[in-house]
Amino acid sequence: MLAKFYKFMLNGMAILSGLMLVWLLISVTTSVVMRNLGLQPFAWLFTSAEYGLLYMTMLGAPWLVREKGHVHIELITAALPETPRRLLSRAVAVACVLVCAVLAWKGAELVLTNIERGDFDTRAYYFPRWLLTITFPLSFGFMAVEFSRFAFGTELMHSGEAGIHE
Repeated sequence: MLAKFYKFMLNGMAILSGLMLVWLLISVTTSVVMRNLGLQPFAWLFTSAEYGLLYMTMLGAPWLVREKGHVHIELITAALPETPRRLLSRAVAVACVLVCAVLAWKGAELVLTNIERGDFDTRAYYFPRWLLTITFPLSFGFMAVEFSRFAFGTELMHSGEAGIHE
């Protein structure tokens, strides 16, 4: 049941990320059209596009890890024999888990600080800053879990084949 909830959350975050991409298309296009018509675009259009970039990036990243969609170069792993390749791939995944865990921890501290201080992002409108920074512990926490699948599971992050395989 926990695995189903986790997968639901991961896919939900990816869907929200995709919706943010659609919002970016709409907000930027609207802003450009308004400028070309000699109108002043709404200030909130620009601000919401900035927020959308953050949400899109952070919410989509864990799903990309699961799908091996992040860019990585397999030049070295393709040149290694099977056993050293497996060890290197797992070592890289462990390093990714550690980095993501630290960033999730620091992100959680930041969220708690934002809540404690009552911080607001004040541009076009007042927006509680914790609603922006909550994506850090959430995203990096999920990425740590996804990288741990490659570090300790049966599947490797690196295929050992150089080039494009799509």
